[in-house]
Amino acid sequence: MREVKMKIRHCLLSVMAYMLAIISMQAQENITLKSCLEKGLKNNYSLQIVRNEQQIAENNATRANAGMMPTVNLSAGYSGTLDNSNAIARGSESTSKDRNVMDHTVRAGINAEWTVFDGFKMQANYQRLKELNLRSETQVRIAVEDFVASLTAEYYNFIQQRLRMKNLNYAVALSKERLRIVHERYMIGNNSRLDLQQAQVDFNADSAQSLQQRELLASSRIRLNQLMCDQDMSSYYNVADSIIDVDRVLNFDELWASTLQNNADLLEAAHNMALAEIDLKSVKSRDFPYVKLNAGYSYSFMNYDIASTVRRHDWGADFGMTVGFKLYDGNRRREMRNAEIEYANKGLEQKNLRFTLYTTLADLWQAYENNKRLLDLERQNLIAARENYYIAHERYLLGDLSGIEMREAQKSLLDADERILVAEYNTKLCEISLLQLSGNISVYLE
Repeated sequence: MREVKMKIRHCLLSVMAYMLAIISMQAQENITLKSCLEKGLKNNYSLQIVRNEQQIAENNATRANAGMMPTVNLSAGYSGTLDNSNAIARGSESTSKDRNVMDHTVRAGINAEWTVFDGFKMQANYQRLKELNLRSETQVRIAVEDFVASLTAEYYNFIQQRLRMKNLNYAVALSKERLRIVHERYMIGNNSRLDLQQAQVDFNADSAQSLQQRELLASSRIRLNQLMCDQDMSSYYNVADSIIDVDRVLNFDELWASTLQNNADLLEAAHNMALAEIDLKSVKSRDFPYVKLNAGYSYSFMNYDIASTVRRHDWGADFGMTVGFKLYDGNRRREMRNAEIEYANKGLEQKNLRFTLYTTLADLWQAYENNKRLLDLERQNLIAARENYYIAHERYLLGDLSGIEMREAQKSLLDADERILVAEYNTKLCEISLLQLSGNISVYLE
């Protein structure tokens, strides 16, 4: 009767635990890779900073900032003099004295200046500002692609850690079952104390490894929350993906063609080369004259204490044009040589970057292909390891297999599961890197 009550109690506790697990799963937010990326792209602080810097570059790309617009100044001023004088006449040598003579002058005016031509330097400055704006847009794209690659890698790392947690929990369950069997055999005298102790040691080792894995899983979840800038670092998510799905249809030639056309680093190198060309044009603009226009309108009022004129009002316009040419400044030839060398260097950097990208792509492709073959092999090994474990388990139940041999079969099965996880994740990392290199990382947002 007591055993029946214990079984009923055990069943009730199992049902309650199952219901609590269901409620907990429903309370957790169900997320996908796309939803994680969308949340991170919206909230990540580093991306917000990069976007703000791009907005500054866009605001700077104006004709006025390049010096192509006139400047207009409005000014006003007041001045006064307080004089004392002694004047001696030439003939009579009589002395006239003036004390505290106060004169007032008030001026107001508006003046405009406009450089209409400076050897195309203003046009070069305007092109430079626009090119800097385009480069800042490319830098935003680079930051976004790096973020997408990092978050995608961490997302699949979280899946890997969760699958590893599942495998280790399964290992604990197997060790617990083995411990139960050995204990029962020990109680009836079929196993030695050594067998019981070894089963206990194996169970404790698997339990400790499971606890360590729980910490790794929590760390991965925290990093995922950090990338998404979730204010609550302890937030739990129910990840929709349960496996690491590997894209097997990538093609090297297509990836390389896409890299040449879409790689963000190559686009930035092209912007840098364009900027170097603009700097060269800016230096060459010194070989041309400059033309400046100016115009203004002013009003002045003077008040005199002892002059023949008591008050005076002046007003009117003034205008003019200045044409000049800088004959020598001592730096033109040096700056011209340096600008030409800098332009050549940017071209070499672009070629070197293209070469580096090709070698990196080829290296990643080799790793990608090798990991795919390794993954296929490990999946075949897993089938053999499972069959081997089932046979060993049956023999162990019949008493035809020792505990050490049973442990080896169990370890072989868990090692096969682990190798598949590593191969899947490494293949996924190669896939992410290949797509980022070719400028196609945005497919994870689709």
